Amino acid sequence: MRYFRINLPILTICGIIIAFIYINACDDGPTGPEVEPGRRDYTWEIDTLAVEYANLYKVWGSSPTDVWATGSGSWLDKTIWYYDGDSWSTDGISRIINPHALWGFTHNEVYIGGSDGRIWKFNGTEWSEFAKLETEGTEFISFENIWGTNPNDFYAVGHGPDSELYANYSIITHYYKGNWKIFDPKFLIGNVVHFYTNKSDQRQYFMLSKIGGITHPDSTIIYEYKDDNYVKLYVSLEAKGKYADIALIDDEVYFILGNEIATRSNNQFKNLVTIDNPNFYQRIWGRNSRDIFLLMTDGLAHYNGSDIEYLFYFNRTPQTQIFGAALFDNEVFFTVFEALTGLKYIYHGKLNN
Repeated sequence: MRYFRINLPILTICGIIIAFIYINACDDGPTGPEVEPGRRDYTWEIDTLAVEYANLYKVWGSSPTDVWATGSGSWLDKTIWYYDGDSWSTDGISRIINPHALWGFTHNEVYIGGSDGRIWKFNGTEWSEFAKLETEGTEFISFENIWGTNPNDFYAVGHGPDSELYANYSIITHYYKGNWKIFDPKFLIGNVVHFYTNKSDQRQYFMLSKIGGITHPDSTIIYEYKDDNYVKLYVSLEAKGKYADIALIDDEVYFILGNEIATRSNNQFKNLVTIDNPNFYQRIWGRNSRDIFLLMTDGLAHYNGSDIEYLFYFNRTPQTQIFGAALFDNEVFFTVFEALTGLKYIYHGKLNN
């Protein structure tokens, strides 16, 4: 609240009221232009990729004509795919890596992480091994995701086998200016699936998936990493309708809490939208708060800040999944796995002119 001494007799009571309203509106109003609702007029192309005994989990690109898709599988020469704006292809080279994790910064700075603690880098011409990480806490490291702000500051997360050989030994690593740090998991139990920094307040959040085995039910847990410790924020069963996750949208962390999508500020969750459709499958991607894509059990839907509509339906259900997405201004790419047929697709959407 601002206080003023007014000595000008020409100000009327009405003028004072108007001035008071204006001042408070400036204090509490938005600081930037309102975000426009995301468009939905996509034309879709579907590419079927010849990937046997494998899934394509991640997709990333520097532009719609420079896109990578990676996965794990038996054929090591078909786990890294590239789209040049015309078609998808592999280079046919077998590498000792099953690249489940994928992230990049430019055409010349692309990273993948595999199931043996290895991280590889693409320098614009070829792939080569960038690092091999090991820890005494587990037999080997398997990377689930890579994310960061620049090539000198990024995180690689995942898991290793625990004493019962479940993927519950939590792995969080940080590469900073040439040096690697492997975090002490302390009390963490589970596969670290996502790790992001919230740009507006620099708070860091991660989500892990815990395999229960015989000791506890499968569950998903969201933590904040704070002062070299882990603060538990939310726990849910790992089941449709209850699953918890996080996503990075416009450099801000969004939280999927069952059927609710929320942000977080002042140590509280702030509801953005509650999704009443029981087909919501707790996985999202987006450009901003009014342009969010929603995985459904029967297709892909879209939230534009006001309502939700389907963009497309899957050809076959159930168990069809979308694992990854790459979003550009006017084009989008989604990796789709059709469980009933074993087929792997890339759904490529282009906004109409």
